[in-house]
Amino acid sequence: MTSSYYTGEERSKRIFAIVGASSGNLVEWFDFYVYAFCAIYFAPAFFPSDDPTVQLLNTAGVFAAGFLMRPIGGWIFGRLADRHGRKNSLMISVLMMCFGSLMIACLPTYASIGTWAPALLLLARLIQGLSVGGEYGTTATYMSEVALRGQRGFFASFQYVTLIGGQLLAVLVVVVLQQVLTEDELRAWGWRIPFVVGSIAAVISLMLRRSLHETSSAETRQDKDAGSIRGLFGNHLAAFITVLGYTAGGSLIFYTFTTYMQKYLVNTAGMTAKNASYVMTGALFLFMVLQPFFGMLSDRIGRRNSMLLFGALGTLFTVPLLMALKTVSSPFMAFVLVSLALCIVSFYTSISGLVKAEMFPPQVRALGVGLAYAVANAAFGGSAEYVALGLKTLGMENTFYWYVTAMMAIAFLFSLRLPKQAEYLHHDH
Repeated sequence: MTSSYYTGEERSKRIFAIVGASSGNLVEWFDFYVYAFCAIYFAPAFFPSDDPTVQLLNTAGVFAAGFLMRPIGGWIFGRLADRHGRKNSLMISVLMMCFGSLMIACLPTYASIGTWAPALLLLARLIQGLSVGGEYGTTATYMSEVALRGQRGFFASFQYVTLIGGQLLAVLVVVVLQQVLTEDELRAWGWRIPFVVGSIAAVISLMLRRSLHETSSAETRQDKDAGSIRGLFGNHLAAFITVLGYTAGGSLIFYTFTTYMQKYLVNTAGMTAKNASYVMTGALFLFMVLQPFFGMLSDRIGRRNSMLLFGALGTLFTVPLLMALKTVSSPFMAFVLVSLALCIVSFYTSISGLVKAEMFPPQVRALGVGLAYAVANAAFGGSAEYVALGLKTLGMENTFYWYVTAMMAIAFLFSLRLPKQAEYLHHDH
């Protein structure tokens, strides 16, 4: 089925809907990641300690706590989207993210309010984690429902274009601030600026999302199983487990080569923080640009084949790539190696939301996608940095590489369970 199936007006309406949904996604992830990139500057303000690694472990712990809220967010917002419509769920999640960011921007430090400071920082992160947990499933569902037939992989890939775009903007804002402000100014108050930017952007996104049209029907929203755990586990447990299986490896390798990589280049390869920032900015930009191409590829070769390639290549190349990065001295070589890793990850990320959405019927779709993603992501994605740093302090850094490899092999096995393309292209609306 080609896209000529649509009228010009219908096409442009659907494209606007993709833009509206993904704009919020961009803001959500910008706000979520700014925390990771600013941590080196505000860690001392909330966790006074003589050892910078302890400070980073504490902030990484708060980062992980944000992930632990995701399953709850996935459940609450998935239920909301399946019962009360995708649009309502999308608007509430971006509003919550705005509130979390604003809260971090205005937080007093440990020096002024003692242990209340890290406690409130944790609370703000939990609100953000709840919001992001809800965002992913609903956006993936919404985008899979408005994507044009025959080009679903291409259109759905924009979920990760904006997700990576959010990460990239977070890095860029930090890089710009590093040029403009001194190290002392950044530590004193400069780190608050990105959180203010994020909360303003969230308000703009809210305006865009208000004009989205609803993709779920009244009939599916009123279904007795709509958005219920009973409906999901009772009838679609196998699909849920399959999604869980390949999302675990997908999340782990994604966070290993994106958020953790910056610290890995500094801590393990001994690169300067600035050089590591440049390498990651370049690699993330390339990663973002590649998504639609890998999405188009999946429209050609089928979702299942894309996922099998992801699992197989990830299993074969994780250890060699991480071992090579360990001893890399030239920033350009580091960029090439990280980019190669991200190409492998792109087989998954470009269609990640779509592959999940196509596994569930409309009445439990947002819940199925959101919850499966959030559980796997919290367990394996959110903990990636923590596990890697923990093993490094024990002098067992290489064990981490094999752990990622094992999870990729599992992702490959679960991808074998995906239906052949023909069976599930007919879930159209």
